[in-house]
Amino acid sequence: MIGGFLRRVLALMKKEFITIWKDPKTKGIILGLPLMQLLIFSNAVTMEVQNIDVAVLDRSQSVESRELMSRFENSPRFRNFYYVNDESDFKKKLDTQRVQIGLMINNDFSRNIKSGKPAVVQVIAEGRQTNSASIASGYASQIISGYGGDVSRQSGGAAINASVRNWFNPNLEYKWFILTVIVAMLSLVTTLILTSLSISREREQGTFDQLIVSPLSSFEILTGKSVPPLIIAMTLTMIMTWIVVVFFHLPFAGSFVLFMVSILISLLAIIGVGLFISSICNTQQQAILSAMTFMMPSVLLSGFISPIEDMPLCLQYLTWLNPVRFFMVLSRGIILKGMGFEDVIINLIPLIIISSITLTLASRTFKRKLG
Repeated sequence: MIGGFLRRVLALMKKEFITIWKDPKTKGIILGLPLMQLLIFSNAVTMEVQNIDVAVLDRSQSVESRELMSRFENSPRFRNFYYVNDESDFKKKLDTQRVQIGLMINNDFSRNIKSGKPAVVQVIAEGRQTNSASIASGYASQIISGYGGDVSRQSGGAAINASVRNWFNPNLEYKWFILTVIVAMLSLVTTLILTSLSISREREQGTFDQLIVSPLSSFEILTGKSVPPLIIAMTLTMIMTWIVVVFFHLPFAGSFVLFMVSILISLLAIIGVGLFISSICNTQQQAILSAMTFMMPSVLLSGFISPIEDMPLCLQYLTWLNPVRFFMVLSRGIILKGMGFEDVIINLIPLIIISSITLTLASRTFKRKLG
């Protein structure tokens, strides 16, 4: 029974690989477009940022430190402030991307101001998003310098300076951010297009009826259609990751196994979407247009263009249905900061749920079409 199942599925997979490889357009999509876009996007895409969440570790607990924080709280550029009591909570807020920057005020802050010595406020930026980190730390430095200037004029003391550090990307290398996102996005796009074309190609070429009357069950057909794009996308992702590590000198801080597991589960969610599109489309042109229609909002709602926290509340809830959002977080977190097992699992759980939903929807739609 199992031997027969594997034999039939492997035969369909072999046919699918041959069909993909013999189609010049599909071959170009697999080999040419992702690598070309990887090189273009790494140098051409730019970002903007708006609202900023802040973690605050105020060891001074003085009138001066509270006055400084009141200026931050009254600034329209900053939104939520999380006051923490120790460095572990402070680090956790930045690790989990709950905040974009952290402010650390030492216990000698007030004493240095009163004695006329230089006082320093440490600004720690979340460097995985380089553009956001640069802008956010710049806003913070302006407020600190402005407060320092006022204090200096009033008391004649020394100025207050901001000491800026960028975690996970110390030099704010923009390509570190963009390349981790591009690798994730291109692997998902490739998977979506290949699976979207799989069944619609059979219909357009007139071979779908032959597939239906074959000994293959609907589950075996879907499995045979899903595995080749999955293998191709996984292989392509490993090649692109190797390119960005070797040629762009991107440090890979995390676990490669966790990274590949994250890719696998993310691609399963996209395969379900692609098979659903392919099941309802009669031509390859319809499938490609439908795939592009899905990809544009999914990329916009992933946090790639602007932070999810800046979106309207209804769209923030909608992003929980978007697999691209979680894969973006995982790819940046695992590669740049070495995201741990617990943090990876937190982001994999929504992906597993989304994968179950999309694959079930694709299976039911395909069976309904067969009927």
